Amino acid sequence: MSASTTVGYMERTREYYAAYGYEVPYKWAHFDSVPFSPLKKPLSECRVTVVTTAMPDPSYTKKSRRLANLDPLALPTSLYTDELSWDHEATHTDDVQSFLPSEQLERRIEQGQLGSLSRQFHCIPTTYSHRQTIERDAPAIVAACIEDAVDVALLIPL
Repeated sequence: MSASTTVGYMERTREYYAAYGYEVPYKWAHFDSVPFSPLKKPLSECRVTVVTTAMPDPSYTKKSRRLANLDPLALPTSLYTDELSWDHEATHTDDVQSFLPSEQLERRIEQGQLGSLSRQFHCIPTTYSHRQTIERDAPAIVAACIEDAVDVALLIPL
């Protein structure tokens, strides 16, 4: 696949659900107001975390679909991505730094562009339940970010 080829994820998702007999097309989450806010200090003073949908191992996904936290300075060499819906033909997940970019973030800290890393990165299981995301997973991530005094969360879904 060439670098200029685009992947129609939204269209593929709709086709996927239609192929399984769902009569109503998949409804993407939509919010009229977005709960983002401007930074209260320069990025060079901000503590940063990462939130990804890759998981440490299959047990997190298969058993309880619970959140996982990782030490950004001791990341595993691979994460579990087999059950995630990503285009296996257009890309791969062999490079953990592509979705847990601790090395790149550390360079930005050394260059004075970021303040610091949080004490943990977060792995959130992929789910198509808007309710579960809004009522369970998002509040848990927000609580962890508040506890770690995080200013910026870099969201990296697969």
